[in-house]
Amino acid sequence: MTFSDRKLYEDVNLKFTPGNCYGIIGANGAGKSTFLKILEGELTPTTGTVSLSPNERMSSLKQDHFAFDDQTVMNTVLQGWERLYQVMTEKDALYAKPDFSEADGNKAAELEGEFAEMDGWNAESDASQLLQSLGISESEHQKLMADLPEGEKVKVLLAQALFGKPDVLLLDEPTNGLDPQAISWLEDFLADYEHTVLVVSHDRHFLNAVCTMMCDVDFGKIELYVGNYDFWKQSSELALQLQSQANAKKEEQIKQLQEFVARFSANASKSK
Repeated sequence: MTFSDRKLYEDVNLKFTPGNCYGIIGANGAGKSTFLKILEGELTPTTGTVSLSPNERMSSLKQDHFAFDDQTVMNTVLQGWERLYQVMTEKDALYAKPDFSEADGNKAAELEGEFAEMDGWNAESDASQLLQSLGISESEHQKLMADLPEGEKVKVLLAQALFGKPDVLLLDEPTNGLDPQAISWLEDFLADYEHTVLVVSHDRHFLNAVCTMMCDVDFGKIELYVGNYDFWKQSSELALQLQSQANAKKEEQIKQLQEFVARFSANASKSK
């Protein structure tokens, strides 16, 4: 997979499965956040593809804390499910028309059916529950995002990503700016999450609490490991130790061979 003229990943073929939380780890600059952006579609690779199963929905934690400043807290969360929010606004626009026609009625009926299929009647209560679980009181749900302090904006954007339980959830540093209570709630939420989660985080405790798989991004290569962060670290250290022992053994064998050749050459010279 290449992006622009830079080869990011070579011979990478990964499948992420439901019920697993994948911790994306690697050195700074290895391409962790870029990997998430490519999966999300924010960046388009020159070669390589990313595919979702039919009807699957992907959601991600937005990093721009000012993008929704002209929106209410509630509407910001609801926009986490793009199609649901689109149906809601289209319905409201139709019903607000002073010259509501028969065609408008037919269109509204179609939208109402789709709205019901997405459990739209519970959308605001579900969004409200997410916000309150993260510490955003109900009295703040109709405030403009611009009026919230930075720490609360972070929580609203996290609620937006989680809203509607997307099939694939991408979280880039989700604990940044969160208080311990919100982090604890998020750990419990993700531990019970039935869909696919990919998370980039420098919080070792968080990765240990939520991850079932680790995805090691290492400058061009991506390897999957079963287990949480500590299990990956122990496995990696053991692999390095075994490799080091193997290299040392190989060097010793080379040294012995060189000594044998030297002795053989010396004996051959004496015999002439």
